[in-house]
Amino acid sequence: MTETLEFDDTGLDRWTDDERFEVTRERLAEYAAATNDPIEAHRSGDVAPPVFAIVPVFEALLTPAVDVMPVEAIPRIVHGEQDFHFHRPIRPGDKLVSRGKMIGYQGLEKGTRAAIVLECRTEDGELVNEQYVTTFVRGMSVGKSVGELSPDHKFDDALRGSAPVAKVVQHIDNDQTFRYSPAAGDPMPIHLDEEIARDAGLPGIIAHGLCTMAFTSWAVLTELAGSDVNRLKRFAVRFSKPVLPGDDLETRIWTKTRNNGSTTYAFETARGADFVITDGLAEISD
Repeated sequence: MTETLEFDDTGLDRWTDDERFEVTRERLAEYAAATNDPIEAHRSGDVAPPVFAIVPVFEALLTPAVDVMPVEAIPRIVHGEQDFHFHRPIRPGDKLVSRGKMIGYQGLEKGTRAAIVLECRTEDGELVNEQYVTTFVRGMSVGKSVGELSPDHKFDDALRGSAPVAKVVQHIDNDQTFRYSPAAGDPMPIHLDEEIARDAGLPGIIAHGLCTMAFTSWAVLTELAGSDVNRLKRFAVRFSKPVLPGDDLETRIWTKTRNNGSTTYAFETARGADFVITDGLAEISD
């Protein structure tokens, strides 16, 4: 049965304090290795893999949820969707400044969806990326809609009537979460402790959603962008089901639209018959 909760609307559209992060070549290389990224420029730390963009903004992501949601909702929050809008890649030596704010929420039958926007700039003010994070509070509904939600990136079911332009098979290593956690700065125990994960109702340790997203990002880049992260302008997913260590995944990619010097692709990632990533979207400059 869904419980009723109340949000503090005074926290909406209020930017957090700035969070600062200095990018090192070693940290970029560590992240690439932790996500099995085969792209040499990423593995050498010359440029950041696209999903590394979550690392500098991680602290700015947590604060808006705490400012708006009641404390009893926090343990029930899951990461529902992630949508990166890239202005340029992150590079070693960058000194980044990030901030975030919750922009709206929507009460649903089985919980509440809330949208957080994050902004990452250099110390000189250059906009590096914007991110939209959709969180979902399981089993607690606020019963109304306020403000804005994240931009749409819905998969077009009609695409399945044609063959994918690419398919990529990948394997999640048994130790993947233990490598990803320090590389990403994400210590959540459901990814590291079997007992805690089972107590949370999970089948055991699960992979970080953003680690799975990182796998799909290098699948798209290697197949469709010549392994050049500079060409990736937008990358979005919905996290559908947990991924487990040892899983084999297949990402299937379709061409969606072509316009204004770029191509938009839609993709899904499956474990057998189960979809673990849905509503995938990638915009790549031609």
